[in-house]
Amino acid sequence: MTQNANKLWTWPFIFLILANLFTFMSFQMLLPNLPPYIESIGGSELQIGLVTTMFSIAAILIRPFIGHLLMTRKRKFLVLIGAVSLLLITLLYPITQVVVLLLIIRFGHGIAWGWSTTANGTAAVDIVPRRRVGEGMGYFGLSITIGMIMAPSLGIYLYQNYDFNLLVWISVGLGLIAILLFSLTSFVTPESVYQNRKDKPRFSFLGSLVERKSGYPALVTFLTTFGYGSIVTYIVIFGVEQGLDGVFLFYFFNALLATVSRPITGKYFDKQGPWKLIMICSGLSFIAMWILALADSNMDLILAGSLFGAGYGSMMPAFQAWVISKTTVERSGIANGMFYSSIDLGIGLSALILGFIYAFVETATLFKMSSFLFILVIYLTWRDYQKQTEPWTAPQ
Repeated sequence: MTQNANKLWTWPFIFLILANLFTFMSFQMLLPNLPPYIESIGGSELQIGLVTTMFSIAAILIRPFIGHLLMTRKRKFLVLIGAVSLLLITLLYPITQVVVLLLIIRFGHGIAWGWSTTANGTAAVDIVPRRRVGEGMGYFGLSITIGMIMAPSLGIYLYQNYDFNLLVWISVGLGLIAILLFSLTSFVTPESVYQNRKDKPRFSFLGSLVERKSGYPALVTFLTTFGYGSIVTYIVIFGVEQGLDGVFLFYFFNALLATVSRPITGKYFDKQGPWKLIMICSGLSFIAMWILALADSNMDLILAGSLFGAGYGSMMPAFQAWVISKTTVERSGIANGMFYSSIDLGIGLSALILGFIYAFVETATLFKMSSFLFILVIYLTWRDYQKQTEPWTAPQ
């Protein structure tokens, strides 16, 4: 393999990271503010949970189809369809305050999101050198992490100090920037795609939904995001209950620590594999959840956010690289789709189940209950680590 083939920082990779960052920022600005918005227009506890659940169901249902299309279609076309769809659906949010209609819009948003994240993640896998998949997907994952963590803090600030419509229009502006950057990106299409276009593989919903070789890391990813789902759905409501005006600080320091740790954790993955990294990060996330649940000051939010950024923020790209490392290049699109479906299913089911529990307990209790998912993640990761009989080697 030539030195050039191992080059990571190319212009297409840089453009793709930036475009994906703006995509996630555009979307994630809305995410923590939809539950309190639904509550403000008369939504019930169940409907608050359905805001996330309807979205997640739609995203999961579309991914087998986009995963199959990625086996026979060029990347740029599919990526742009996803980005444009996200933009158009975002424009629909201000037109109604009827909860049922918002849930329908949310379902459509989930379809566009499932399409976009699967296409974007697969495009990144194609561009990143296979031997540097941990490092490369770590940097690509940084665009996801910053978008998931920094954008909500901005969105919370805008929602609390201005109004929901302004939040939507800024989200639209970020989406337009993403489309421009995707248009400027030169994508890589694997040779297997051209071969599959001649001899098209049959579509199977289950076969395009699940990559069995990557099933175990996808399961652990699901449990991790189930724990995170309580934060996504209830942290803004928690801040109001506790009289904390600095909820955005949790997200800001979350992003900061995730960014600082990413170069270290990505290289560690390529050399040592995912197991010890995930176990340490899960422990940090568990501690962060309890600090958050007991928070009564902005300093507590900063500490919780910092630990959660170093923990959860470092785990997610490690999970994605772990999922990818288990499969072949040809099925990387399906494996990527399963990875993102694990995230959506975890967050979606968390919102639905906690939506029922929320009627009977304080919000802080939801964080405490969810924290034990990270203990389970430690155990399951340790079990898989114990089964390893050979030293870790980076994918070829």
